[in-house]
Amino acid sequence: MKKLIYLAILALLVSCTGQKKEKLPLLDAKNFEKEYQGKKISLYTLESGNGLTMQVTNFGIRVVTLFAADKNGKYEDIVLGHPNIDEYINYQGERCLGSIVGRYGNRIAKGTFTIDSVAYHFPLNNNGQTLHGGPNGFDMKVWDVDSVSSNAIHFSYVSPDGEEGFPGTLKVKVVYSLTPENEFKITYEATTDKPTHVNLTHHTFFNLKGTGNGSNSDNLLMIKASNYTPVDSVLIPYGKIEPVEGTPFDFRQPTAIGKRINEKNEQLKNGKGYDHNWVIDRKTPNDVELVASLYEPKSGRFMEVFSDQPGMQFYSGNFLDGKVIGKYGKAHKFREAVALETQKYPDTPNEPSFPSTLLRPGEVYHQTCIYKFSAK
Repeated sequence: MKKLIYLAILALLVSCTGQKKEKLPLLDAKNFEKEYQGKKISLYTLESGNGLTMQVTNFGIRVVTLFAADKNGKYEDIVLGHPNIDEYINYQGERCLGSIVGRYGNRIAKGTFTIDSVAYHFPLNNNGQTLHGGPNGFDMKVWDVDSVSSNAIHFSYVSPDGEEGFPGTLKVKVVYSLTPENEFKITYEATTDKPTHVNLTHHTFFNLKGTGNGSNSDNLLMIKASNYTPVDSVLIPYGKIEPVEGTPFDFRQPTAIGKRINEKNEQLKNGKGYDHNWVIDRKTPNDVELVASLYEPKSGRFMEVFSDQPGMQFYSGNFLDGKVIGKYGKAHKFREAVALETQKYPDTPNEPSFPSTLLRPGEVYHQTCIYKFSAK
């Protein structure tokens, strides 16, 4: 009798609260099993223990799926990606979906910089510039998996001296973890045996409606930044830091992404929308602070971004064109996803006034980025 009463109460609670989690359409790990570059690629599933579920592959340490609940408890996969590893390796369209980016995230003008009077040159893969570490950057490497648990995975990669032209053997460690507070936390660490420039970042494309479920134009974006770095026609900064006030780049108060994106503005023309670096208004250097937030009003999904970096690149999905079909048979359409990449500024090695990205032997590169999810 007691058992029957218990079961009846449990059924009543589930029906009243609706808290029973639905079965998620997780991708089949078999579709990500492959030998490549002499290493094994696999797919791993992490859970926060409080509703957030993420699938990650060690090819470019990509976030392949990320399931988060809306205000009614309905789950959607909120990141762009592909249903199997071959489509990541033989990519069409956007290369860096969900990946780590390095050695140097963002652009290096004309693919060159100088350290201690020695000039280094890198492959040109974006309008005469070097983008995201070159055509064979960290996103195209198979990373070692040092350990994995139910909510965290530890990756490492050794980039040899001269890889893509960069000096020094760079040893990199990255940890992805999901916390009970529904945070996706990324920590980075790197050391070198020669002076080099390092600017690592994460390049997930988020659609808080759910991947393939519509435009980001109504998403309310906040960026805690009074200034940004304007760029030329090939998206290289002029070296100036200019105020956002009175421009379409002022997101200090939550503002719909689409509200001003089509205004007649030279900077919007250069980026075909937003593809710029914001200079974060930091309270304390090197502390992990709130730098941005994104709210999707229909689903109620809310994402906060925390970082210890001086800059953040906001990209509004301007080069997605609907030609690539991603997961669940859904196309990657124009401006249906955003990237919020915490980092130092573009082309910093060639701009002495920007926060330095130089790493020397004996120093340790550290960075922390957190994407925190909730629903309102």
